[in-house]
Amino acid sequence: MKLFVRDLTVIDASFLSLSRGMVGESWLVDIELTGSLNEMSMLLDFARVKKNIKSIIDAEVDHRLLVPLCATGCSVCAVAQEYHSVSFISAKGPIYLHAPSQAFCFVPAEEITVESVTAYLYNVIREKLPDNIDGLTITLRHEMIPGSCYHYSHGLKKHDGNCQRIAHGHRSTIEIWVDGHRDAKLEQEWSQRWADIYLGSIEDQVALAQLQLGGAGVHLSVKHHLGFRYCAPQGEFQLAIPTICCELIDTDTTVELLADYILRQLEKRFPEATLRVVAYEGVGKGAVAER
Repeated sequence: MKLFVRDLTVIDASFLSLSRGMVGESWLVDIELTGSLNEMSMLLDFARVKKNIKSIIDAEVDHRLLVPLCATGCSVCAVAQEYHSVSFISAKGPIYLHAPSQAFCFVPAEEITVESVTAYLYNVIREKLPDNIDGLTITLRHEMIPGSCYHYSHGLKKHDGNCQRIAHGHRSTIEIWVDGHRDAKLEQEWSQRWADIYLGSIEDQVALAQLQLGGAGVHLSVKHHLGFRYCAPQGEFQLAIPTICCELIDTDTTVELLADYILRQLEKRFPEATLRVVAYEGVGKGAVAER
C-alpha cells in the first residue's frame, strides 16, 4: 500500500556552491510512503504526515544555509557554544560566516544538489517513521515558472522567526507591468541582475575590521568583500561575501520593501508610466508595489 502527499511543504533556503557562490533556493516537497496498514487501517494519519514529517523538514533545512561538508575549499569550525564559523572558497571568491549553529545545515556531500539534500532528509526522516512504514520516497522539485526568476539570499534581523538568519533565500519569479502591459524584457533584466545575489541592507553593513569570523585562513579584502553583522533574537550573525555577489538595499529586505525598491528603480526610467511590481518570495507568496 502507498500513501502520498503532494506539496507537503516548501523549503526556502540558501546553499553554498563552488561555481555559483551563495544561492537562494526554493523546493516544493512531495513524499510517498509504503508499508502495511496499522490498527486504524491507515499507513499513517495524514495529520501526522503533515505535522511530523513536515516539521522535521522545516527544522532540518528550511531557512538555513546548506553547507557541503566534503567540498574542496569548505572549512567548518565550532568556535563557541552553539556557534559555527564557515569558510567557503567559491569561483566568485571566498565566503565567510559566523552564526548560531541552527542557521546552518551541514550536508555530508561534495555539493548541494537535489540528490544530496534528498539523501540527507531521507536519513533523518526514515528513522523516525513508525514500524509499519517500510518505504519512503522524497521528491524535491522546482515550481514551474513560465517566465523569469532569480535566486536571492538575505537576512532579516528584525524578524522573530527563522527569517532572521543572515543567509537564507528563495527562488522567485517577478511580474513587472508598465501602463497595464506585462514587460517580459524588464522581468528578464531583473532576473539577470539578481541571479545568485545576496541582498544586503545598508543598515547591516559594517567595516570588514569589525567582523570576528573565527578560524584560520580568513582573507578579506576591502576591494573585493562586503561585511554584514547584526544581533537578532537567535544570536549574533556575521557575513563577509564577495562584492560581485551582492546588491546593497537602502531598506530592510522584506519582500514588501524589495517590491518597493524595484518600483523606485523603475520610476527613474519611466517617470510618467503607471507601474506595478509583483515580487515573489519563494512559491506562491509575495508583495505588490504600484504607482
